[in-house]
Amino acid sequence: MIEQRLSEQRGLGDHGWLKSRHTFSFAGYRDPKQMGFSDLLVINDDQVAPARGFGAHPHSNMEIISYVLKGELAHKDSMGTGSVIVPGDVQLMSAGSGVTHSEFNHSSTNGVHFLQIWIVPAENGTQPGYQQVSVPEEDKRGKFSLIVSPEGQGNALSVRQDMRIYAGLFNGDEQQTVTLGEDRYAYIHVAQGSVTVNGIRFNAGDGARVRNETSLSFTAGDNAEVLLFDLRPVEVNRPAH
Repeated sequence: MIEQRLSEQRGLGDHGWLKSRHTFSFAGYRDPKQMGFSDLLVINDDQVAPARGFGAHPHSNMEIISYVLKGELAHKDSMGTGSVIVPGDVQLMSAGSGVTHSEFNHSSTNGVHFLQIWIVPAENGTQPGYQQVSVPEEDKRGKFSLIVSPEGQGNALSVRQDMRIYAGLFNGDEQQTVTLGEDRYAYIHVAQGSVTVNGIRFNAGDGARVRNETSLSFTAGDNAEVLLFDLRPVEVNRPAH
């Protein structure tokens, strides 16, 4: 079953300097039917004005992934890490027992557009950590590239949970069929462009919970950038966060 959710059905946060779409309940947006999916807790689609951003703030017991679509995102944290991530880069901060970080638009003239993704870890109170990788376009062109996994094999970042994230770019005749593991869930998020999945058209910002499907066929892309999450088959009732 593919349970599609359209972009405009997401929560909206408009703070002037920040325009954010929330796939799942976050901050002032509350929907008891949208409290995450399996271990995927947050997908925030953020657009930040030039030279603005999120000041230093704490996190704990969360795996936090930043995926830049346009512009430059500057990161600093209490572990001494400082970096600027650009399109093609993936950043993973394991908050563990506690970390403070800030995220700002590095440009004084151009906006930055990025996804912030939160994954609930399998274990709390672990040592905080930071990872970053650049994924070349050719690794994602017409196919899915593994960017996050528990083992961190190859070029993938290592996450502290039984889940995986794949990124793919699809345009024109490019297509791929993905076989889903037995007794696994999946989540589709179309970050940019549009693509057809198993006959269903997805546009930018659209997503879908996937249960009890054996495969997903991605076809007819129009400059599509897609994230595909492979998740544990669990239904979790969570309090608001």
